[in-house]
Amino acid sequence: MSECIFCQIVNKKRPADIVYEDDKIVAFWDARPAAPVHVLIVPKEHISTLNDIPPGSSILADIGRGATAVARKLGVADSGYRFAINVNRGGGQVIFHLHAHLIAGKDLGTFLLKAAVIASTAWRKLISRVRSAR
Repeated sequence: MSECIFCQIVNKKRPADIVYEDDKIVAFWDARPAAPVHVLIVPKEHISTLNDIPPGSSILADIGRGATAVARKLGVADSGYRFAINVNRGGGQVIFHLHAHLIAGKDLGTFLLKAAVIASTAWRKLISRVRSAR
């Protein structure tokens, strides 16, 4: 998939700040980080979403091993990090090439609680506007 930005990074056609690479995956710093440590772990094979992983594939284990290696390399394995895969638009996936986020470097529990409160407030305002527009 030549138009896929992650395929371009995997194939060295687009620059990225690579943190880790092996024969199955590549990990690089997110261009729009949500925390001081925000690395994307991407399989070299183009798989659009988690739902599209072929039966019998070891790619999730490969991504997990890569995440562990990155966390150790960046010094966050012991202090803690978040590991997440967004699936499809409703799940927050923006680029349709399977990837995992490794996020660390701040108190993610507090950060996520604040984000949830902000999102909840915005959602309530949106619902209120939609109802009043009827």
